[in-house]
Amino acid sequence: MSQEGYDKLVAELRQMELVELPQVREAISEARDKGDLSENFEYHAAKREQARLLGRIRFKQRVLANARVLDTSQRPNSDSVQLLSKVEMTNVATGARMTYTIASPHEANLREGKISVKSPIAQALLGRKSGEVVTVHVPAGTMKLRIESIRLS
Repeated sequence: MSQEGYDKLVAELRQMELVELPQVREAISEARDKGDLSENFEYHAAKREQARLLGRIRFKQRVLANARVLDTSQRPNSDSVQLLSKVEMTNVATGARMTYTIASPHEANLREGKISVKSPIAQALLGRKSGEVVTVHVPAGTMKLRIESIRLS
């Protein structure tokens, strides 16, 4: 995982623990003060929200506990695709050019141009070199991609 992705997960966890969780606990307290809990919709909704939030917090804690931050400055300058590589490629059939960064599953965000290392495209690209044509099996069928350039991000 990149340092940027790690820092983002830490910030999200802090937000949930220090802001969202106290708000949910306050909502439970307010709903409890309204009387009969067996028919109190607000209480049950707040308890469900608390359970959902605690599950997300535990998940993020596990991810951070097992995360390994890759120092991009210490990586050898490789000419093959690897984790945190920025790959520019062309769809051979359509001529469309695209650029993606191969990221950890927790950092993947298509809007930012980051695809998961576990995605079909990334799996097909890993270990390949610039100029190679790669056949990728995606849900929509099969496509051929030519790797134009590889940069370390």
